[in-house]
Amino acid sequence: MKGPLFYSKILLFGEYGIIKDSKGLSIPYNFYNGALKKDENPSKEAIKSNENLKKFITHLESIGTNLVSFDIDTLKSDVASGMYFDSSIPQGYGVGSSGALVAAIYDKYAQDKITVLENLTREKLLKLKEIFSEMEAFFHGKSSGLDPLNSYLSIPILINSKDHIEATGIPSQKQEGKGAVFLLDSGIIGETAPMVRIFMENMKQEGFRKMLKNQFIKHTDACVEDFLKGDIKSLFSNTKQLSKVVLNHFKPMIPKQFHELWKKGIETNEYYLKLCGSGGGGYILGFTEDINRAKQSLAGYKLEVVYNF
Repeated sequence: MKGPLFYSKILLFGEYGIIKDSKGLSIPYNFYNGALKKDENPSKEAIKSNENLKKFITHLESIGTNLVSFDIDTLKSDVASGMYFDSSIPQGYGVGSSGALVAAIYDKYAQDKITVLENLTREKLLKLKEIFSEMEAFFHGKSSGLDPLNSYLSIPILINSKDHIEATGIPSQKQEGKGAVFLLDSGIIGETAPMVRIFMENMKQEGFRKMLKNQFIKHTDACVEDFLKGDIKSLFSNTKQLSKVVLNHFKPMIPKQFHELWKKGIETNEYYLKLCGSGGGGYILGFTEDINRAKQSLAGYKLEVVYNF
């Protein structure tokens, strides 16, 4: 048995900001994926995943049936016979490992599910987001529901505000382009919950709230608009500002050994770094106008290009 594949995702812009109604842009990342599976001789990872699914079932049973109902009996019997989530998506890296699992379970076991093939109205997208938010809360304590939504639909999603999301097209890639968005591997596993707690604690300070609105959200919104319009010059100028704001005000979310590297990018204009997901480890997102120059500058680090301009 092997179910359909669900892909990882990258939130290009909007981390933390979307909690406070900034714009956001999330794209599927097909390099990593996961699927529900059963094996005759399960590995250690498969057994661990299967144990986790047993706990997840208890969480699913606690979700109100007026929002979503599942074929729990079939799910229980599949899990009892060894089903697990086989995934190449690294956990704690900000690319949506739990999101893909949530999408796979909804796809296979939800009753009266909203499918990718129907006309995806704003209401349907919001309903899906709400369902996924409840499902994914099992993993993070609090979830926007965007990761599973992206994984389930496998199309770019534009977040205009909390209550206004839409499927969107993004400018097609220039395979020969020198400009690129890349992932930089920090080599550290990040945990979402502690980072979100730090953010919420900071939100109690008026100065931090002002900075978020007047700087962080302003540049995030501009980056999203520039990216969708394909205005590369303005995009890099806004990404540089965003990188500065993050370095100055989101230091705890950047692993210490990357503070200097972050600063070097801003000073040399060879690349600009930003958080990928909640930070604290995992991947760091990079933007560069010249990928070869960035690779030289970041020699010794693992880079993966995800989009070419």
